[in-house]
Amino acid sequence: MTRVFFVRHAQPVFSWADDKTRPLTDEGIEDTQRVLDFFQMHPIDRIYCSPYTRSIQTIASTAEFFGKDILVDERLRERESGHGGNHHKMFQKRWKNKDYHEDGGESIRMVQTRNVAALMDILKSNEGKTVIIGTHGTALSSILNYFDPAFQCDSFLRIIDWMPYIIELDFNGQSYLKRVEHLYVRKKFKGDSSGNI
Repeated sequence: MTRVFFVRHAQPVFSWADDKTRPLTDEGIEDTQRVLDFFQMHPIDRIYCSPYTRSIQTIASTAEFFGKDILVDERLRERESGHGGNHHKMFQKRWKNKDYHEDGGESIRMVQTRNVAALMDILKSNEGKTVIIGTHGTALSSILNYFDPAFQCDSFLRIIDWMPYIIELDFNGQSYLKRVEHLYVRKKFKGDSSGNI
């Protein structure tokens, strides 16, 4: 069995303009200790991550604890957003039509396609191992929807305030077996003008 722990990042500085370099708040950095505390009980073979600063910061102390490099995969990044903003009407529109995207942005399906492709490659090269993937709210939700079509907008909104959030997906080869929620810290989601979480 291959065990994959997805770690949605801790609380970021929502006012930070550049999505890729948006760091964690001081409170978010403190919450990364809870991520490390959890993983100290779970030996980890490999660590992958989105290239975005907030995701890397969330798992950095865990990687250091295990003496592991963080393997960055561009495909694991968050949804590219165009014009439109981050509000419930847009969330519902994107989840109702997974091919919809605003100008310059990505649809849920586009995010799902590249994230699942990255995951499948990770599963191929880590059979029988335990790995961490540092991720984002929409990126993770698109993966969960791929394996469980019942995961829809309401499910996404359920976890929107969970930063950080750790969920385990277990696989036999590339075949999905089950998922288990382990840890979350509830923070008030404020969003940003670009529509990224």
